[in-house]
Amino acid sequence: MTEKVQQLTSVIARFLDVVGKKLPDDIEQKLSELREKAAPGLERVVYDSMFDNMEQALTLNRPICQDTGVISFYVKAGSDSKLLPILKEALIKGVEQATVSSPLRHNAVEIFDEKNTGTNTGERIPFIYWDIVPGQDVEVEAYMAGGGGSLPGRAITLMPSAGYEGAAKYVLDTMVELGVNACPPLLVGVGIAGSAEIASLLSKKAILRPLGSKHPNPRGAEFEQLLAEGLNSLGVGAQGLPGKAFVMGVHVESAARHPSSLSVGVSVGCWAHRRGTLRVGNDLTYELTSHRGVSI
Repeated sequence: MTEKVQQLTSVIARFLDVVGKKLPDDIEQKLSELREKAAPGLERVVYDSMFDNMEQALTLNRPICQDTGVISFYVKAGSDSKLLPILKEALIKGVEQATVSSPLRHNAVEIFDEKNTGTNTGERIPFIYWDIVPGQDVEVEAYMAGGGGSLPGRAITLMPSAGYEGAAKYVLDTMVELGVNACPPLLVGVGIAGSAEIASLLSKKAILRPLGSKHPNPRGAEFEQLLAEGLNSLGVGAQGLPGKAFVMGVHVESAARHPSSLSVGVSVGCWAHRRGTLRVGNDLTYELTSHRGVSI
């Protein structure tokens, strides 16, 4: 391993350490708002316990949740970046290093062999999605997908006659049936496209968007708002107990579809939404944009 790979690996490992122990700024702010609105009694106690958990994670230098998830990276790599030849190696080795130094729970189990690798790496894991864009910098979004948050993940291809009402019904049915597995209040990602695999990927990318961002199409933004209002009207609150905030928000990502199909994907992030964004330059200078003021 070259010196530059070692340096980048160390940056990635420290980045993952922060992601596992401190929530991004937008999630912390939203949870604070929901805590203030929570009814006195059990609902407020649950939110207080969340913030106590966040404080203890920093004080004790331990992950905020015992399920540190399966690691995924969504990379926007500048086409002129000099890091492209070494980035994949550094991402994988960064996961291995963070597994020991953070530490991260061993969550990578090989399919068919049913063997835990003990390193959080394995066949196609960490999952790395590449998006090549103009420029020289690299932006790495890391996401720790826990087991509970993964359980509501679904995708379906509907008959086009189902329309957007059918898409909304599928999202609502999925969340009613499986959403409480993911420790509410949740961030819900919805992908709408022409095939199930595209919709699934878009739904995962949707939960990486900052809270408060909106779909660029006004109708899409309205669809997001209506879904959020519908889910929050179900009477489910923090940790699945009675309340008014089942979700922190709903984000929709879309792709043009075939006239004969309408596919919907659903992905869910729990209240401990372990997401982070790191920008790295060719000279290995970096900025943690999701956690302002936090150094790694």
